[in-house]
Amino acid sequence: MEEIVDRDRKTILVVDDEPNIVDLLVFNLEKEGYNTIVANDGITAVDMALKEKPDLILLDVMIPKLDGISVCKKIRYALNISNIPILMISARDTESDKIVGLEMGADDYITKPFQTRELMARIKANLRKAELNSNMEMYQNSKQEDKSDIIKVGDLSLDLKKVEVKVKGEVINLTKKEFDVLKYLASQPGQVVTREMLLRDVWEYEEYVGAIRTIDVTMNRIRDKIEKDKANPKILITKRGVGYYVTDRS
Repeated sequence: MEEIVDRDRKTILVVDDEPNIVDLLVFNLEKEGYNTIVANDGITAVDMALKEKPDLILLDVMIPKLDGISVCKKIRYALNISNIPILMISARDTESDKIVGLEMGADDYITKPFQTRELMARIKANLRKAELNSNMEMYQNSKQEDKSDIIKVGDLSLDLKKVEVKVKGEVINLTKKEFDVLKYLASQPGQVVTREMLLRDVWEYEEYVGAIRTIDVTMNRIRDKIEKDKANPKILITKRGVGYYVTDRS
C-alpha cells in the first residue's frame, strides 16, 4: 500500500547511511510532526532533492557515492536550488570543516554527537526563516518594481527582488545566507548590530551557545567577496567587542 503523505506537514529529507542515526532522526522528526523521506547515499540525495522538493535537508557529510559537501554544492550551484535549507551533520567539528560546509551553501552545521533538543530547535529556526523568505519573495513579486526594492548604502547596492548584490556596479556572488546577513545590516546603515542580534533575527536561533563563531565565519566570507582590501574594510566594519555594521560612507 502506498504511504499517504500529509502535504500540510513539512517534509524533511534525511541523508545518512547509518541505520541507527536514520532511525533516531526519523523517530524524533515524526514525533515533532514532520514527514520524512530518506536517502542513504549522495547520488540518491541529489535526485530526491530535485524530484521531491523537501522543505529542509538534514545532510550527513560522510555518506557513500557522493559526500555531503559535494551533495550540498551540487544542489546549490549545479541544480540552482536555493530555497531549501540544508543543515549539515558531521562528526568533524573543526572550524575549517564548518567553513567549507557553509561556503558550499549549507545554512547551518551541527556536530555529532548532538542533542536532539538543539537539533529540533535549529530545524524549526531554519524552516521559519525559509518560510519568511518565501513570503517576502511572493510579496515582492506581487508589486511593481520600485525604489523600495533597492537598498543603497555607499558603494553597496542590494536588489531585494533579484536577490542581487553590487559593489560599485559590479555583481557580487553571495549565498542566500550571506545576502540575508548583508540585507539585515544594510537596512540599518551605521547602526552596530551584535552577534546575538544576528543569531536571533537572521538565523532565528533560540539558543546561542556554541553558535557565535558562525557569525564571524560568515562575516569573513562576505568581506572576502565585497571588500577590495579585506585588511582595511570600507563597507562591512567591525566594532570590536560589540558587533558589525555597514558604513553609510562611500
